[in-house]
Amino acid sequence: MRTVRLQVRFPADDPMAAFHAIADFAAFPALADDVRAVEVHPAPVPGAPRDSDWTVNFRRGLLRWNEWESVDAARLRIEFEQADGDFADFHGHWQVTATDGGCSARFEAGYDFGIESLAGLMDPIAERVITRVVRSVLTGLFGDITVVDGGGSHLDIVRTALG
Repeated sequence: MRTVRLQVRFPADDPMAAFHAIADFAAFPALADDVRAVEVHPAPVPGAPRDSDWTVNFRRGLLRWNEWESVDAARLRIEFEQADGDFADFHGHWQVTATDGGCSARFEAGYDFGIESLAGLMDPIAERVITRVVRSVLTGLFGDITVVDGGGSHLDIVRTALG
């Protein structure tokens, strides 16, 4: 299992508005070139998890998955987990917090393709794509962002690989 973590700060007066902008996953294709499509299916009842279908560029092909998302506006947190798709396991969260002079957004995702023999090839590519998507989305939404932590991968031992 590999984990990607990225935390950024950005100028924003309203953490709730920032949270709702991030939670609008359907807008991601317009913000990140690697995201081909996101179709968000509304929750069947307010407060229940929603699900969404994702298509993202990966090497010379595409990654596809469906994920469940728990959108908790009171906690400014979104938790997600793949229900079906190209990963053997994909889960994580977004967390928005107020900071002095703005807001902070933290993204964390754990993933595993389930193909141990190809992990050395596929995992670093997935890490770069995920990090690039998150940075593109946050820059598209909030303009200037400052990376506070991350862009690197975390395996059994924490390694920093800013990129």
